[in-house]
Amino acid sequence: MNMHIQKVFYSIFLCFFYGQVMQAAEKSGASIVPAQLTCEYRTNPLGIDQRQPRLGWLPQATNGNAYGQRQRAYRILVATDSAALVRKKGECWDSGWIQSSDTQHILYQGKPLTSDRVYFWCVAVQDEQGKISAYSPIAKWTSALFDEKDWTSSWIGTGDTYDPKMKDCNLDDPWFRKTITLKETVADARIYVASIGFHELYVNGKKIGNPILTPAVTDHSKRARYVSYDIAAYLHRGQNTIAFWLGTGWSIYAPYATADKPRSPLLRAQAALYDTRGKQLALITTDKSWKTHPSPNKLLGNWSPNNFGGELFDANKDIPHWNLTDFSDKSWQHAKEFQPKLALSAQAVEDNVLFQEIRPVGIASLPNGDYRVDMGVNFAGWTEIEVKGSPGKRIDFHYSERAQEEMTFKNRSAYIIGPTGQGTFRNRFNYSSGRWITIRGAKEKPELSAIKGWAMRTGFAPVTEFSCSDSLQNWIYDRILWTYSNLSLGGMIVDCPQRERMGYGGDAHATSETGMANFNMAAFYEKWMQDWRDVQGTESMVGDMNDPSWARKNETSGRIFNNGILPHTAPTYWGGGGPAWGGIVVMLPWSHYQHYGDLHILKDNFNLIKTWIAYINTHVHDHILQPYGGTWDFLGDWLWPNATAEGMNNNKAENICFNNLYRVYNLRTAVRIALAIGEKEQAQEWRKQADLATDAINRLFYNSKTQLYADGSMANQALALLSDVAKADDRGKILEQLTQNILVKHQGHIHAGITGGALLFKYLRSVGRHDLLYSMLKQETYPSWGYMKANGATTIWEMWEKDLPGHSLLHSSFLYPGAWYIDGLAGIKPLRPGYRSFVIQVPRSQDVPISWVKTAFRAPNGLIKIHWQREAGRLQLETVVPPNTVATLKVPKEDLIQLLPDEKRIRRLATEENYLVFELQPGVYHF
Repeated sequence: MNMHIQKVFYSIFLCFFYGQVMQAAEKSGASIVPAQLTCEYRTNPLGIDQRQPRLGWLPQATNGNAYGQRQRAYRILVATDSAALVRKKGECWDSGWIQSSDTQHILYQGKPLTSDRVYFWCVAVQDEQGKISAYSPIAKWTSALFDEKDWTSSWIGTGDTYDPKMKDCNLDDPWFRKTITLKETVADARIYVASIGFHELYVNGKKIGNPILTPAVTDHSKRARYVSYDIAAYLHRGQNTIAFWLGTGWSIYAPYATADKPRSPLLRAQAALYDTRGKQLALITTDKSWKTHPSPNKLLGNWSPNNFGGELFDANKDIPHWNLTDFSDKSWQHAKEFQPKLALSAQAVEDNVLFQEIRPVGIASLPNGDYRVDMGVNFAGWTEIEVKGSPGKRIDFHYSERAQEEMTFKNRSAYIIGPTGQGTFRNRFNYSSGRWITIRGAKEKPELSAIKGWAMRTGFAPVTEFSCSDSLQNWIYDRILWTYSNLSLGGMIVDCPQRERMGYGGDAHATSETGMANFNMAAFYEKWMQDWRDVQGTESMVGDMNDPSWARKNETSGRIFNNGILPHTAPTYWGGGGPAWGGIVVMLPWSHYQHYGDLHILKDNFNLIKTWIAYINTHVHDHILQPYGGTWDFLGDWLWPNATAEGMNNNKAENICFNNLYRVYNLRTAVRIALAIGEKEQAQEWRKQADLATDAINRLFYNSKTQLYADGSMANQALALLSDVAKADDRGKILEQLTQNILVKHQGHIHAGITGGALLFKYLRSVGRHDLLYSMLKQETYPSWGYMKANGATTIWEMWEKDLPGHSLLHSSFLYPGAWYIDGLAGIKPLRPGYRSFVIQVPRSQDVPISWVKTAFRAPNGLIKIHWQREAGRLQLETVVPPNTVATLKVPKEDLIQLLPDEKRIRRLATEENYLVFELQPGVYHF
């Protein structure tokens, strides 16, 4: 079928087919039908550069009142013609009937894929009785460019370069354009766009798609990511203009400076255009024939910590219709070609999106003539402000996290009024972070309706809804998710969006489990792990600057060692940390595997893990990890209460103890990873290292009389238990000391920081000590999350202290409770990777005095619901177990759960201490 008709057919057929699937399922009598098809974790993705992409679906029950629905087999069809699938013909791949209950991470096993093609696919399943379902609605993906030889375009730029001596960036964000003539109708066309710095794409004046600050953040000393756009519908016979607006952004970032490219925005793009018969009509490629001109937009600041700045738009330099065909670009300059040595990868993570509009709650006139806008909430994102002033007048916008400060961390933008005397500033290639905006230079006070904001994040989907009877817990949960969202920019979690924008490994401990419990982060974290692979072999860009042996290059660039060393951030290099920062390359893949059940992330990162551990071992003497690096390279826990006054104890026994406990925890996790992928010899070697280190730690740091490790901090006690360093006979006593530390010594408050707190919460969650977790989360005095609420916070702070100079009020430090609300209060935890089997464990009333919890969690293998409520000493419980899974329900003995006589679908299991245990097959249950 020709491509144009095929596209129309696909759209009409898809709408029709959705309505027919359930009817066909009913006729077949199948208890399930496949739905929610994904490829590489996304729906109908463009530009997949995997030759064997992973396919997935969810079995959906056809009868909500039935039980025990399971998949026994599946059959996948893949074709380049959607009409072929209607005829049940998969010319690229017909898997035949595969006897398997697997529904996720199914590798494509058909004919070799071709670059730049559309592939349609569908799947049918057999249920638990062997009845065959209707085929799913047709899904699709498009392949990207698999080989370097597929790229025939050149990298182009203006030839200008960034001057680091300038206070503000000296570069204008450039425009590029090219006009082509088409003699026939284009039926199929995708353009692949790689850029150093951000880009926007226009075809005949129309902006294509809605990506924000694209592509995702990437180590541009090694790699460029390209984004795919479908442009066929925007092309026509005759003349057509392809245009780009580039934003400076990461193109001038010091760690990405290399000799083979200028520090300025670069572009590489190409598109093959096909007619209705699939014949190539034209090939669009970037080269020196493209024309370029400065745009009216430019970066304020220099894209470095404490000076990421904002944007300046000069309306007097604007050129209407610059991206239209009838515009004359004769006076424009020709682009210059470059040959940077960069690997090209398709962007395999969602674009940034504007996910919530924010309206101001007030505006005040200040004595000096400025205006102060209160947006009502701290956020990272874009603003749009209508202003009036004399032509040529500059209007400045200063953004602040604090009511008492005009500007924090040099977050600022500006607008120069054009000849009309009015205009609208709106972000394009940068973002601000704050709650308050000071407007300086405006002719009159703006109306509230003339000011808007939008919070921004990577466009992953939320998967969880949670609420409970405790209003403080609802506030903490909500503000944690709000903060996490505002930090998830460009395919990494930044520590803070206003000051550093660094992807810290230590902070990932504090955020990653919360992220996966509440959002679909599968593709996001796979992308971030590629960033960690890219930066390996280069040291971080901090240290003892007074030590000549730690000297950096001219502009804070870390030395390249080409070994297993890891900087403390990826893909950003800058920043301090310690073993728990680089060690995220072990912990994050394992957490990802436990949550999503995909072994590929373990295999893809196994060499990274091996070389990281080998590097750490070079600093081990007598089985004890010794302090290494500069002042900022051996941090343990970070930002515990009053930490700035106490100092960052890099060489104190408690810090060395923490890092050695963490090393063992890293090793034991690596053992699990090695066993999961069949690397038995490596697992044995790491187990031996962990055992030897365990003995040495217990000799040096454990006081058997007091049952304390080093200083007995919450972090060290919890990590000794979590890492299995604590001896079996002593574990109960060590936990009791931890309990006394929390409840008595600190009167129920937390006394830990970023990494220590994350690992403390992880351990307590793993052993079900909800009483201790709730004790720390119910506090409203310093230090606590409730203290932040009591002091007017709308986001989670960097430090426990209020308003310490120079610290961020929107930060990744203390987001780790966000996972507990789902696996603790709701009690949903995986028993098998990917939640094919899982636990629902209702907390005991004496541990958590909360009267009700309601959660809907879209796990990787289906929607799990739990609603429990205690009233007058009586527990009511409703739960949904999705098809193709099995749940283990654990209910406190004192709740005396009652079963109906005919509950054959429920199997009572062996009773555990304090809990009655039942096995539940798929279905809806009310107790």
